[in-house]
Amino acid sequence: MLVIGCSGSGKSTLSRALSGALGLPYISMDREFFWMPGWRLRERAEIRQMIAEAAAGERWIMDGTSPGTLDLRLPRADLVVWMRMPRHLCLARVLKRRLQYSGKSRPEMAEGCPERIDMEFLRYIWNFERTESPEIMQALEACNPPVPLLTLRTPAETAAVLAQLKIAV
Repeated sequence: MLVIGCSGSGKSTLSRALSGALGLPYISMDREFFWMPGWRLRERAEIRQMIAEAAAGERWIMDGTSPGTLDLRLPRADLVVWMRMPRHLCLARVLKRRLQYSGKSRPEMAEGCPERIDMEFLRYIWNFERTESPEIMQALEACNPPVPLLTLRTPAETAAVLAQLKIAV
């Protein structure tokens, strides 16, 4: 299962809840593939190799959008959950977690990567629907066979899904 969406949309929270309730291994792309201590980004070829190996696993929940790696993950996914929350909510959540994890790394982030925010990151969130969503849609439409898609646009929709599965967050 893939859980994708903008930063601050609730991908990690939902992924951890589903992982625990369904007994599926939880894979945070930021922690496992992208970042090394000191916010050093791995080489693209190494990232792709690591993602391909993880996606080859039988069962998993992978949290992370990375449209450029959907070609590796979509063919192995049985469901995509797209967290398409309003950008003002994503921004508010990112600011909240910056305060919550000040000077520390979040659980879904690599060690040695303390929470941070800069203008580039805020612009990424603000423009996510315009810049990232078309590439995501293109990858989803190109996937053959198609992967079922569940789009969650509000916290209430997310809560309703979790309630139907009898999962508490």
